[in-house]
Amino acid sequence: MKHPWKSRDNRPLQTSLTLDFLLFNCMLLMIVLIVYLFIQKDITHLILNKQLTDPNLSVEAGDYREELGEGIQSRRLLHSGGWLEILDSGKQVIRVIGEKQDQTLSYDENSLFLGLENRTDQPYYYSITQLDGESRAAWLLLKIPRSVIKVSINNVVLVSYLNHSVFFYVFMVSGLILMLIFVYSYWVTRRIKKPLRVLNLGLKQMMEGHYSTRIALYAETEFLRIGESFNYMADVIEKTTEEKRKAEKSKQRLMVDLSHDLKTPITSIQGYAQALMEGRGTDPERQTKYLNYIYTKSVQVTKLIQHMLELLKLDSPDFILHTERLELGDHLREIVADTYGEIEQKDFQLQLQVPDEEVYARYDPELFASVINNLISNALAYNPEGTSLRVTVIPEDTEVRVEIADNGIGIPKELWSTIFDPFVRGDESRTASGGTGLGLSIAKKNVEKMDGSLTLESREGEPTVFTVRIPK
Repeated sequence: MKHPWKSRDNRPLQTSLTLDFLLFNCMLLMIVLIVYLFIQKDITHLILNKQLTDPNLSVEAGDYREELGEGIQSRRLLHSGGWLEILDSGKQVIRVIGEKQDQTLSYDENSLFLGLENRTDQPYYYSITQLDGESRAAWLLLKIPRSVIKVSINNVVLVSYLNHSVFFYVFMVSGLILMLIFVYSYWVTRRIKKPLRVLNLGLKQMMEGHYSTRIALYAETEFLRIGESFNYMADVIEKTTEEKRKAEKSKQRLMVDLSHDLKTPITSIQGYAQALMEGRGTDPERQTKYLNYIYTKSVQVTKLIQHMLELLKLDSPDFILHTERLELGDHLREIVADTYGEIEQKDFQLQLQVPDEEVYARYDPELFASVINNLISNALAYNPEGTSLRVTVIPEDTEVRVEIADNGIGIPKELWSTIFDPFVRGDESRTASGGTGLGLSIAKKNVEKMDGSLTLESREGEPTVFTVRIPK
């Protein structure tokens, strides 16, 4: 399982942006903390000498004038390591209150004034006040080691202790925040822009006609769904384009084949008609023969045109299918009965196998009759006399199977892949048989219109078996 912070693949965009925003806030908090620590460090070294170990300890000598080592303030001073010195009028040390840490026993004006400057490099902090009275004591000097003095931060006057101006810190913090916002915005924009750039490139390639284009996205769930929709759309467009190309190619071939198949009988009709006009058929027998040729060829042209119209009607968007659930057995018997005269004329041996019980299926009666007639006519046209013709109805769970089989000459294996294409005949040498090459193509389209299928197979003793499957 992928950790949500490590990968954004298959993650909702809202969750991704929320996590990014939380990360942004954490980074912003870190910047504020760093700036705070920087300010603390910046002012500490400047006011280090203004904070005492004991924040209530007084550093003014005058506050000890009344106590002289006997009060609370004096005890705090001594505890902090400081001491008091009582000087006479000549600046000589006459008494020490506390533990004296230096060896100075007398002061002159210059040394005393230098000590009272309280420079950062001097070892002790000085404060002096004058004592009142008639005794020898004239001055009270306070000393505190600088090593024990800490910085005392007064929040009211904090600005006065800063090493830089307030504007500097405001500018620095604002700059860091703006930089973080810029980096965050760039990061989020780049993450959104990257999958959009891939989508845009894919759309551009599709617009240029490269319908095989597919895209792969590694981003949030919303982008993945867009990518899946794009690939699905590309599949549909590519499939539709390929079907359109094949349809155009088939249409062109259809027109060429139709022109060829129309030209041959029309040329024959023109030739025989011209012979009659020129008086070459003078005897009645020859005239009858010529007229019979003209009639046969005209019937062939009419049949070809009818089949073409039927084929075009099936492909028309205005075609209306009338499917309903009907009893199929009796209907099939009627269809076979209508063709029985042709079957007897060709001396075919008919085997009609229909179950005694009723067999229901969902189909269009007119289209179904056309399919059966085409398959029977195909068997009659291309097989010799005496061929055995079998028509069988086989009910199944979800569909009804109708088989039209014969033990005739069969169809060459090399034609099986194209046998349902227009103008393909089972025997290319029998162009004079009257076949148009459209019967099987029309039959297949009719079955597919009824949500069924038409297939060709071969079995032992029956080289040609057409199987029609229609749903119940």
